[in-house]
Amino acid sequence: MPKSSEEQAQARRDEIVNACAELYETMSFRDITLKEIGQRTSFTRTSIYNYFQTREEIFLALTQREYEAWTADLDALCAQSGTLSAGEFAGALARTLERRTRMLKLMAMNLYDMEDNTRMENLVAFKKAYDGAIRALQRCLQAYFPQMTGAEAQNFLYLFLPFMFGIYPYTSVTEKQREAMRLAQVSYPSFTVYELSRTFVEKVLAPYVG
Repeated sequence: MPKSSEEQAQARRDEIVNACAELYETMSFRDITLKEIGQRTSFTRTSIYNYFQTREEIFLALTQREYEAWTADLDALCAQSGTLSAGEFAGALARTLERRTRMLKLMAMNLYDMEDNTRMENLVAFKKAYDGAIRALQRCLQAYFPQMTGAEAQNFLYLFLPFMFGIYPYTSVTEKQREAMRLAQVSYPSFTVYELSRTFVEKVLAPYVG
């Protein structure tokens, strides 16, 4: 049974985003072109324009997908039975970020460029996915720390969300950066996404759950 036109369009959008994700594993944002992405799809490169007008729109769709996957992880964390201490919750939340390294990289490196070169309807769809992740995180706080007031939960979000944008640069260093810091005699502590995130979350939660 043939796919409907809507199903086919979504399948092609997914194929384009998958091709972008594959390239992003080994190439930088600035080096990935529509031509490069088109060469990884099963249809003509010019057909990409039927679904995305710019490279940035494709990257933003990839970022939206990452946020949606993170939301699913947060919902699964929220649905777990039992109670968690601040340290246990911090560890569990850090694990969700550890699985979303690509999301952290996109946030830290290219978000402004993506948003600036994306049509409004696509940007709105991304913002809805971002809001969905925030709401999922709020649900986690409500589930595990019911004693937190609304203001305290909001304070946590105001600290945690900006922190997320800095996780990738502090945990992923290129060889060129490492060599430059060696030559400049700059001390650079090594952290994993999990270590940095868990430590931060546990410290931020401490005043609210003591």
